[in-house]
Order: sequence, then C-alpha cells, then structure tokens
Amino acid sequence: MKKSIVASLLILSVLACKKEVKKTETNSTEESKTEKTQEPIKNSVSLSIQLSPKSGSSVSGTAEFVETDGVVQMTAEIKGLVEGSHAIHIHDKGDCSSADGKSSGGHWNPTAQPHGKWGAETGYHKGDIGNFIVENSENETIVEFSTNEWCIGCGDDTKDILGKGVIVHQGVDDFTSQPSGAAGSRVSCGGIIE
Repeated sequence: MKKSIVASLLILSVLACKKEVKKTETNSTEESKTEKTQEPIKNSVSLSIQLSPKSGSSVSGTAEFVETDGVVQMTAEIKGLVEGSHAIHIHDKGDCSSADGKSSGGHWNPTAQPHGKWGAETGYHKGDIGNFIVENSENETIVEFSTNEWCIGCGDDTKDILGKGVIVHQGVDDFTSQPSGAAGSRVSCGGIIE
C-alpha cells in the first residue's frame, strides 16, 4: 500500500511539473509573438492648407505638411502657373488677406541669416525652399521638400512653421539678391494655420 501511495504521489508530481513547464513555454511564446508584431511608435502630425490666387493670377493648389519623427515633409500641388521656373518660400506670416500677398511679410528668417540657397554655408532663411520647374501649364506641378529644421506646432520659434505662410512666386529665386532673391510677384498664398 505504501508503494502504491508513493507511486501515486510520484505520478502526480511529474504531471504537476509538466503542466508548469507547459505554462511557462506558452507564456514565453506569447511574449515573443507580441515582441515580433509590435512596431515602433512614430510621432506624426499633419496639416493641409489651400493656396489661393494672388496678384491677379489664377494660381492655386494645396500644400500638405507631415511631421514624422522630427522631419517635416512638404508636398505642394500647384496649378495655373506658366511653364518655366518659379520660386516657393515660407513667409513670416500666415496672413494672405491682401490682393498681392504682401500681408504675409518677408521670408521667414528666425535665425537672422542672409538669403540664400537652402543649406548654403553662407546662410539661408528657414523659409528659403527654392525653385521648381513647371513643365506643362495644363497639369498640376508637385513640389516636395523635406527637412528636420522645421516642426509643426512644437513651439520652438526657430523651427515652428505654424502661423507662417506659403508663397508661390511668378519668377525664379536667384539665391543672391537680398533680402528675398528677386523672385517676382506673389501669385499664390496659403496660411499654415490649424
């Protein structure tokens, strides 16, 4: 009888241990599945604006700004421009109320640098996006620009584009004339406002 009790206890112990091992294996497998399926969380903010005609033009469009992990991507879709090169800048104010777009102020230049081509060692405005080419006046032109020197609503006066304005110019930016590159009239404007 003692042998059968000891044998029964031994069998129960082994079975109990097997169940514990199984639980541990299951938990470990579930944890590894969870770890494999989790993707890094990306911080993303986006804002879309309308570009309205100015200076008697018919130039209009949209601009979308998307900030992901500290990098802002601007994608502007512009229509109504004549074929050739044109400049696009961020200006100091998001005010597009005047007929000529001058209510948006000058180029956004929070670091008091001279006007120049983006990334120039001699300096550039944070609003100096640059030039783009319209190949066919019948089609929309897409302008893309990406930088970690801007943010959307971060509160840093040297980076935050909220409250600024996007200006499309009739002409080309020469990257040297001060303070704005002699890019001609402002033919479209959009306030970067939430």
